[in-house]
Amino acid sequence: MNTENFSLSEKIVSSSYIRQGSQARRGHEQLIRVLLEQGKCPEEGWNESTIELFLSELAVMDSNNFLGNCGVGEREGRVASGLVARRHYRLIHGIGRSGDIAAVQPKAAGSSLLNKLTNSVVLDILRQAGVRSASSCFVVPMATGMSLTLCFLTLRHRRPGARYILWPRIDQKSCFKAMVTAGFEPIVIENILEGDELRTDLEAMQKKIEELGAENILCVHSTTSCFAPRVPDRLEELAVICAKHDIPHVVNNAYGVQSSKCMHLIQQGARVGRIDAFVQSLDKNFLVPVGGAIIAGFDEAFVKEISKMYPGRASASPSLDVLITLLTLGASGYRKLLSERKEMYSHLTQELSTLAQQHGERLLHTPHNPISLAVSLDGLQAHSDQAVTQLGSMLFTRQVSGARVVPLGAVQEVNGHTFRGFMSHSEMYPCPYLNAASAIGVTRGDVELCIKRLDKCLKSLRKAGSAGASGETAPPSAQEDQGAAP
Repeated sequence: MNTENFSLSEKIVSSSYIRQGSQARRGHEQLIRVLLEQGKCPEEGWNESTIELFLSELAVMDSNNFLGNCGVGEREGRVASGLVARRHYRLIHGIGRSGDIAAVQPKAAGSSLLNKLTNSVVLDILRQAGVRSASSCFVVPMATGMSLTLCFLTLRHRRPGARYILWPRIDQKSCFKAMVTAGFEPIVIENILEGDELRTDLEAMQKKIEELGAENILCVHSTTSCFAPRVPDRLEELAVICAKHDIPHVVNNAYGVQSSKCMHLIQQGARVGRIDAFVQSLDKNFLVPVGGAIIAGFDEAFVKEISKMYPGRASASPSLDVLITLLTLGASGYRKLLSERKEMYSHLTQELSTLAQQHGERLLHTPHNPISLAVSLDGLQAHSDQAVTQLGSMLFTRQVSGARVVPLGAVQEVNGHTFRGFMSHSEMYPCPYLNAASAIGVTRGDVELCIKRLDKCLKSLRKAGSAGASGETAPPSAQEDQGAAP
């Protein structure tokens, strides 16, 4: 209520009680005022009452919620189900306009304000997470793969003669399909083995640029977050190479926001060389439903150019979800989640190392990967050729999600390209292994239960002496789905 309505209320209820209620209301409004004024994530999280009040205030600014509104167009924010309307807090119009996902809608001042504030709050969090020189970002209602495609399509207008994308190999289908869908030819740069780690082959990258000609290359498509034993690309060196040859550089940072190391690589790459855009998933970094991503960069004009490539209006659901989440957590709450993730990484490292030794295996040494870990399965392989894949099936049926068992010699064709040693990011990785990751939101209970069940599975397989003894099988897609990247 406004000041006038509070004054009128004093004629009905004791003025002292009304003043107390008015002061409580001003407490909520003060938080909202600071958000509008600063455009940053509040340090301390809001309670649900403040968030719901704020969203209600935004919703009444949209035309579909105007009292007496008469809509005679084809898109008037009409919703048949009250449940659907409540699910979206009556913010029905979405974001953007037909020519620009970041544009303001005349019919939807509230939804437009939601869009602008979300992008501003998310940019603040990206900076706090480590990429302090990021100049602009926007939330897009597509997962990481399609968001990468949007970046590539935007670069097409800047480099119309280019047909190739140089891509240090990472075995995740959507990364590869993002380039093919955009109409480009991916040039796969195989990784090199350094100890247990698979790292970027900078020499091969340089040779391929000289072979194809820089003018024929749309961009370098690098990766930060990935499954061990692959580790984040050498972003600083790649950024220098891109700057030297005037080649754009797009980074797949799918779940890298939660890692200070990944974010530092992006910050340093932009400082010493060239990074045009970096893309990250909303669900993997901010604990919201699947379906959104953040496209960010260091040149505000280029980020805006990408946003204008998105055709038509867009769903506001991912923006609404991440804004509610960040207002609930506050910057301090999000930093706490990041800190807890690091603690769980150390705990998972210790537990996997101990378990591996007990079963005659070893934790692969991958210090450059800050999220994912891998345990060798050489001993299990020695028991039976099928034992490794059987372990994956057993873990899946025992509700251990996210663990990823990688056998030797798998072959997979993706859009006409044959990947040998698929899922291991290399044609000739020397051993089969099991992946596990310490991602944001993982708990000590998750880690301990995983270790307990993994221990039982390994004991069962070794005791049986054959992979087929348990007779367990997983759905065909189970292994691929366990912990997919973008």
